[in-house]
Amino acid sequence: MATLVVYFSAEGTTAKVAKDLAVSIGADLYEIKPEKPYSAADIKWTNPLSRCNREKFGKKDVPVSGKVQGFEKYDTVAVGFPIWYGCAPNVVNTFCKGYNWSGKKVYAFATSGGSGIGKTAEKLQPYVKGAVSVDAKLVHSAGEAASWIG
Repeated sequence: MATLVVYFSAEGTTAKVAKDLAVSIGADLYEIKPEKPYSAADIKWTNPLSRCNREKFGKKDVPVSGKVQGFEKYDTVAVGFPIWYGCAPNVVNTFCKGYNWSGKKVYAFATSGGSGIGKTAEKLQPYVKGAVSVDAKLVHSAGEAASWIG
C-alpha cells in the first residue's frame, strides 16, 4: 500500500510543510483546491463578514476542484491544513466527504499562527467515516510531521 499527503494551504505555510513531508516519507502529494480560490480578504477572520467566517458559522460545504485518482490504493493519508476556529477549514471537510476512508490511517497535521490543535481529530472524524484511526497534531515543520507519521 501507499501513503498520500493531501493539503489545503491558504497562505503557503501548510503547502511548504506538506511538500517537504511528502518528499521525506516518499508519499504522493495532492493539493486540495476550492473551486473559488480564497483571496486575502476572504480569510481575514477578524472581519465578521469575511468568506471564512460565513462558511464556518454557516456550516457550509465549500466545493472542491479536482479529485484524487486511485484514492483506494492508499492505506495512510496525511491531511494538512491551517487551523481555522480550532479545526479544519470547511474546504477540507468537503474534500474528505468525497472519499471512502474505510481501513485507512488518517494523520491530520495542522499549522497555526497561534491556535492549538484543540479537538481537531474529533471534529474531523465524521468526515473520514470508516478510518481505522484519526490522529491530529500541530506541527511547525515537515520533520516534526515525518517523525510522528513515520
